[in-house]
Amino acid sequence: MMNKQKQHIVITGGAGGIGMACARAFKEQSLIITDYSQDRVDDSVKSLTEAGYWAKGFACDITDKKDVAALRDFVAEQGAFKALVHTAGVSGTVQDLKKVYTIDLVGTEILVDVFYELAETGSSAVLLSSMMAHVVPANRQYDEALANPQAPDSFETVRQFVDGSSDTMYNFAKRGVQLLSLKNADKWGAKGARIVTVSPGVIETPMGLKAAEEHPERMEMIKQATPLKRNGTPEEVADVVQFLVSDAARFITATDILVDGGVIHNIKKMG
Repeated sequence: MMNKQKQHIVITGGAGGIGMACARAFKEQSLIITDYSQDRVDDSVKSLTEAGYWAKGFACDITDKKDVAALRDFVAEQGAFKALVHTAGVSGTVQDLKKVYTIDLVGTEILVDVFYELAETGSSAVLLSSMMAHVVPANRQYDEALANPQAPDSFETVRQFVDGSSDTMYNFAKRGVQLLSLKNADKWGAKGARIVTVSPGVIETPMGLKAAEEHPERMEMIKQATPLKRNGTPEEVADVVQFLVSDAARFITATDILVDGGVIHNIKKMG
């Protein structure tokens, strides 16, 4: 059954820690949950529905243009489009430079391009970047590639700057997400729509907790360098996302919001 009365919010990575927290922040809207695994999508939709939410699911590979187009068509069939909340991604722990670049950056551009077709006055895209994007300095040589990740030589250009490190590639890809927001702001704005990024710090998701287990000393150092002396929660990211999607943020676009407890400024001083 369609739900045309409510505006629909599409959440990628909806089965993940931050994605599910974002979904739970939108009690009044209709939700389209997407992730790479149909089983994960089904579990998330079931959990939300049992909690009283209106939610539907659609499994999607965000790096596949045909898959993303099918997702867009599914969303259009449901009714009005309010927002794309893009939380899907992988960390540098996957140890695969191309995979990090493709999922975290190429997939983001595909989503932004395809969902632009549904954008209208009052709709928005909120893309998850990372505080680590802020450690990558501006550089014309790789920024051009990061802002155009589907260009044939883009990956090879960026690869030259990351010294074989998938963690560093993650940082670069997340800078690219911010550059995509800036690149698309005028285009979305011409439709009365907004595009912004959110940069979480250390958030206690399953992925964050795994990193804490693998690098306990580094994670403790980051916590102590955080002015608020603690890690963040998925709900604290979701609250910011909810605000940015809402009409209360109607004059906010082409910007990045750090949700990191203030730690990145101290990390950059140390670095």
